Amino acid sequence: MTGLILASQSRVRADLLRAAGVTFETASPDVDEDAVKAALAHASAREIAGVLADRKALALAVYGRGDGLVIGADQTLEYEGRLFDKAASREDARVRLWLLRGRTHNLHSAVSLARQGTVIWRETVTASLTMRDFSEAWLEGYLDRNPAVLCSVGCYQLEGEGVQLFSRIDGDYFAILGLPLTGLLEALRREGALRE
Repeated sequence: MTGLILASQSRVRADLLRAAGVTFETASPDVDEDAVKAALAHASAREIAGVLADRKALALAVYGRGDGLVIGADQTLEYEGRLFDKAASREDARVRLWLLRGRTHNLHSAVSLARQGTVIWRETVTASLTMRDFSEAWLEGYLDRNPAVLCSVGCYQLEGEGVQLFSRIDGDYFAILGLPLTGLLEALRREGALRE
């Protein structure tokens, strides 16, 4: 099989690629993220994002995918040196957002390209986001209106009402959504997967 595969079931990542005019398939990589993170217990959140992106791309680039390119992506949230996973419940999301309220955290978004069992390119982009000093009542309403925030490591979706959580954002918009798109598109052009 040849072509381009996105090793992700993320609707947002797929939508970004489609909107950019990229033709691809999606497949779910079989990667135990908890085991990878445990093995990398002393690595930085930025390094972990890169390793997870690599593992996801390699998971599909190794098994029966011919000479096609596989895109792997991952995102980690770091606050005061601590790595955060996706919230497991609405209460976890509320606690996390209250913790980040009025403070700055970093999102590390990594994307990798693999072919035939080898990572041939990777980029990790870091964005810095400062949450505004919102009220508890506003936060409760936000969580009521946006149950899908549990699908995001930051418990927000910047492309929707989640943008109201912030007073300042420094970084690439696409990376914040989970896919550093401009660098990826350039790499795909170099690899012949997109027209020059």
